[in-house]
Amino acid sequence: MSENPPARADFRGETPVLALAPLGAADRIVLMDVLRGVALFGVFLMNVITVNSVSVMATELQLLSLPTAAADLALHDVFRWLVYDKANSIFAFLFGLGFFLQMQRLEARGADFESLYRRRLFVLLGIGLVHMVFFWVWEILHLYALAGFALLALRRLSGRDLLAVGIICAILGRVTAKTLQQYTGLATWTEPGTRFTDDAVLARQALSEAGDYFGLVRTFLDLTLFDYVANGFLVGWFFYALGRFLVGAWVGRHGWIARARQLLPGWQRLMRWTLPPGLVLEGAATLLAESPLLPEFAHRGYLAEVAHLVTAPLLATGYVAGLVVLYHGPLGAKLLAPFAWAGRMALTNYLAQSLVMGFVLFGVGPGLALAGHIGTCALTGIVIVAFAAQMLISRWWLGRYVYGPVEWLWRALTYGHRPPLRLARASR
Repeated sequence: MSENPPARADFRGETPVLALAPLGAADRIVLMDVLRGVALFGVFLMNVITVNSVSVMATELQLLSLPTAAADLALHDVFRWLVYDKANSIFAFLFGLGFFLQMQRLEARGADFESLYRRRLFVLLGIGLVHMVFFWVWEILHLYALAGFALLALRRLSGRDLLAVGIICAILGRVTAKTLQQYTGLATWTEPGTRFTDDAVLARQALSEAGDYFGLVRTFLDLTLFDYVANGFLVGWFFYALGRFLVGAWVGRHGWIARARQLLPGWQRLMRWTLPPGLVLEGAATLLAESPLLPEFAHRGYLAEVAHLVTAPLLATGYVAGLVVLYHGPLGAKLLAPFAWAGRMALTNYLAQSLVMGFVLFGVGPGLALAGHIGTCALTGIVIVAFAAQMLISRWWLGRYVYGPVEWLWRALTYGHRPPLRLARASR
């Protein structure tokens, strides 16, 4: 039994992943799945809370009338500090990393790499658009597909340029979109706020409680077209995702995940450099945005958002580094294993979370229509239980099948044939 030669315990160099000698593909994949699973939980939590927030599917008066209102507000601020834009940052980073590794593998095979990769992205784009129109208005898969096309075009950039463009896009994408919206007249043209008033919220609640699914689809499609596409937020969110994709590609090119155990001292240093300052600075940005104790001044909200968009990636980086260090600790792999179960079926679980969200918050079919009648504390408990169920179902499924159901569909539509699904068939 041979061992890999020792590597320098830092992050320098630009070794192609295919030339690396990691401890094993299984270890590398499990670590990525752990990170995906943790990010997926955070995305689930914030999506549910966002739908039930003021101006979307609840009014301020409804939420303040709940007996848990004080605790709900406090917990909401904690999640804004610790989870908001951190979970989706990690999720996008991992998609970018995964796409880059897939590109390397496909290109190394010498096949029609670009055609196959584009087909894969078109399938994901189709899944995302169906999801956005019929299930979840602010879904992210369509953005990941669009960012994937850009990553394909930019993959030949040098490591330094890849990282620089990634950081600029990640930090400034949404700020630029909001600035353009304010100074080009787009905000006026799209009637800002008319779809987020109490009257608009109550109208959506009425459709929900009446079980009018297609009425909700039309209402949210209108919201998407005017307050996401027409006002430029789509552009901002595209660059937001692309920046995280490019950073993920840069990490993949350097083999940080592939050689995580060998580079553990570097990960530990990165954790020390990013996690404590990220917590402090993002906490300050949250206070600037939310605290009633601070005096009001011109552009306070804009400044708070800019501060948040700078510090959120820093904290997300600290989370990734901390999870890598924890995973390689004495009990880390066992402790984090359930997240890997969910992470291996990230696409299936992400889409299934929209069904859970629809059942809890909307009144279509057997839905409970709890939007506006439930607070953040109760929703957090529901999300924890639902995600635990996803972990267990994922483990059961992957003990019998090679891929998650939507992962299998994605692969089948990409390659034009049905790959083996049952584990027994695939292992013969």
